[in-house]
Amino acid sequence: MIISRTPFRISFAGGGTDLAAFYRHEPGAVTSSAVDKYMYITVNKRFDETIRVSYSKTEIVGTVEELEHPIVREALKLTGLTEGLEITSIADLPAGTGMGSSSSFTVGLLNALHAYAGRYASAEQLAREACRIEIDILGEPIGKQDQYAAAYGGLNHIQFNPDETVFVDPVISANETRVELSEHLLLLYTGVKRSASTILAKQKEDTQKKLDVLSKMRDLSREMARVLQSGRRLTEFGELMHQAWELKRGVTGGITNADVDRWYEMAREAGALGGKLLGAGGGGFLLFFVERQNRQRVRERLAELRELPFRLEPQGAKILYVGG
Repeated sequence: MIISRTPFRISFAGGGTDLAAFYRHEPGAVTSSAVDKYMYITVNKRFDETIRVSYSKTEIVGTVEELEHPIVREALKLTGLTEGLEITSIADLPAGTGMGSSSSFTVGLLNALHAYAGRYASAEQLAREACRIEIDILGEPIGKQDQYAAAYGGLNHIQFNPDETVFVDPVISANETRVELSEHLLLLYTGVKRSASTILAKQKEDTQKKLDVLSKMRDLSREMARVLQSGRRLTEFGELMHQAWELKRGVTGGITNADVDRWYEMAREAGALGGKLLGAGGGGFLLFFVERQNRQRVRERLAELRELPFRLEPQGAKILYVGG
């Protein structure tokens, strides 16, 4: 039996510049971090030659081609494992909440399958193969940031280049800076789940009209990394988050809505310096940068939303268990 663990992620700025519609014109970039919420995948040998996959539903099939779950089907084909397997998944957070769950699933599944076959897969390989499955084979209108954030873990500035290469640069900062950043972040669940693909498909269509806006978002992600590296006042980080959100909400329709705008303004009035809706938009988690003295006030103003305590996660995709 193999058990893999893959982190979810939060992104601070630059989302949308990881789409090929942008980075094939000029490099895109995001600043993001893995968090201590995970996708767990188990792969075990099955008694017979069938394949059993358990997620929100259970499938038992005789061949890979019969699988309805597209990511599992393509991951099995890519890794060359085609019979006698049982695969299960358990997640700390639901899908459709803006934390990169689909890509964490893909990366974690690939990691577990390679380990089951007795092969080591690097973070770069896992991220690249996950992008191949989700974007190239399945045609999802998504970007590359989630696959790389899940595979590598940690707090990173990730650059997406026109030649399809990706540079993952850890944000080098003092431990005190990372702790302080974590203590200034507040994560609240809106209760709304949504399909990222629908919003991202529209954003992909609108990219050519918004290249200048997306370039500014990319530049803000670079400035955020510089703030953390330099040890400057972290209030600058919160202010940059606000600037990035103001830009992002104008990229395409569906990123925000009346409820999100109301919650965001309530948080700002209560003392939050900046924030954003995680993921493609439309629902999921709201992330705020709030100084310590204002955290309780923001919590009280947004008491209708559920807070999710979390910490930044230094590790990426890993194998937790290898059994006979």
